[in-house]
Amino acid sequence: MTTTPHTPVPNTPDPASADAPPIALPVTAVTCLEDRAHIERTARLTLEAGVRRLRLGPVSALAVDRTLHAELTPEQAERAEGPEGALDVLDVRIVREWTPRGPRPSADDSALRRRVHALTTEQTALEQRRDRLATRLDLLAGLAADLLREIGEGTGYGETDPARWTRELDRIDAERDTYAERLDAVGAELTRVGEELAAATEAMYQAEEEPAELVGHVELTVRAAAAGPALLRVTHLTPCALWRPAYRAVLDGESLTLESEAVLWQRTGEDWADVRLTLSTARSAQATEPPKLVEDRLTLVDRSAAERRTIDLEMREETISALGPLPVVGLPGVDDGGETRVLSAPAPVGVPSDGRAHRVPLSSFTTPAVAEYACSPELSPLVTQLVRFDNRSGHALLTGPVDLVRASGFSGRGTLDFTAPGAPAELAFGSQDDYRVVRRVEETRDTTALSQRTVVSRTVRVHLSRLSAPGEEGERLVTVRERIPVSEVSAVQVRVRKEACSPVPDEVDADGIVRWDAALPPGGRRTLTLAYEITAKSNTSGL
Repeated sequence: MTTTPHTPVPNTPDPASADAPPIALPVTAVTCLEDRAHIERTARLTLEAGVRRLRLGPVSALAVDRTLHAELTPEQAERAEGPEGALDVLDVRIVREWTPRGPRPSADDSALRRRVHALTTEQTALEQRRDRLATRLDLLAGLAADLLREIGEGTGYGETDPARWTRELDRIDAERDTYAERLDAVGAELTRVGEELAAATEAMYQAEEEPAELVGHVELTVRAAAAGPALLRVTHLTPCALWRPAYRAVLDGESLTLESEAVLWQRTGEDWADVRLTLSTARSAQATEPPKLVEDRLTLVDRSAAERRTIDLEMREETISALGPLPVVGLPGVDDGGETRVLSAPAPVGVPSDGRAHRVPLSSFTTPAVAEYACSPELSPLVTQLVRFDNRSGHALLTGPVDLVRASGFSGRGTLDFTAPGAPAELAFGSQDDYRVVRRVEETRDTTALSQRTVVSRTVRVHLSRLSAPGEEGERLVTVRERIPVSEVSAVQVRVRKEACSPVPDEVDADGIVRWDAALPPGGRRTLTLAYEITAKSNTSGL
């Protein structure tokens, strides 16, 4: 018992009056997508036998007409088992009405809105008075200029009238002083009214919402074989609504509590009150057509003898990454790892249509955490506290900002990367101010005449010190990471000179990451030395 919008309606009399109040059609469920919302509305109707036209609403005028869908379900068992066509939706459409607000406040407006209107009227009157006073001062300035020109011309012709000129100049100066004082007073009053109007407008914006001028109603034409109750379900898409994930991480000793939240913004024109909220990362507006194929030609060129004898080397930076989504610069959308994710709010929520951010709690879990003080001197001279934990929320953690809280309170904000259910994750809880890190690099280059090999030797020294408060005890382990180049060709070899390293690194992985676990007592200092050499054959260039 479904329908497609704008089905032809049979020519039957309409028993419903246009002036009758519409039947309420509240929002009962919302599926918030990345940049829009799928709205579900339900209403219980008491239908009479025959064809009837119903008017329901009001609904948001932003509803997308082509997504409007209506479905009727009988609530009585005998009607549910009745013949086919016992309940039919013949037509469903949205009719919009525009009711412009008048220039003056109406009787049902609040005192705050009336105050704003009165201040606006007073401001307009003061601006007009200021303009009149400024115009009068300009005229008096022109009159004074004409009088001075007359005095100059009369003196040149030998016609003098000092008494009249003095009297006229005194009168003009007196009037200019009077109107200048009035203009200053009007300017001060205008400034006061402007400040009061700005405060009242901000208070009105914070306290109440501008009533909508464009309102929509759902017109529904139904046919019932017998009278009785029925359940109406109407769905449609609405823009001006979106959501993004957010988190709050609380570190308490060796345990971490992660609270997942959804931040919602909606300006659809109607409030969502006690609705079932579902959050989806589906991109309904994304194009589903495959990209167009273009011609890509590959051309083979014979290398010269000199090119075949020489190997060109190139140093490049690569990011170490595991399987997962590509990194996202900023947060243009919801990073879901390439698969649509659906989350549900545990309880009904209410989101007003004010365009502001509203947080909705989704889940919370506490898990053991392993804290580590880590430092990568080549990237930053800071020692950062890293916390590693497993995702025990039961759902994927999407990329989003995290409010970091420690025993001392709020410590900053970080970013949580996409984490699958049960997968490990890590958060950086900020740098430690009681550490100092200094890094020095020395490089030598030598070419041996016998083997015609180029040897580049590098020595990296990292000076690590701990500034402790009086009375602090106990060593603290700091993980220091450096890196060495990784060769992809046999003509170039990279070797760590362990005999020159102090101390010997605890680990050197396949990606060239060298790791030390350095223990520092309060006020202690350590120097870590890494020595490695790069050896290239004589037929290589670019090193």
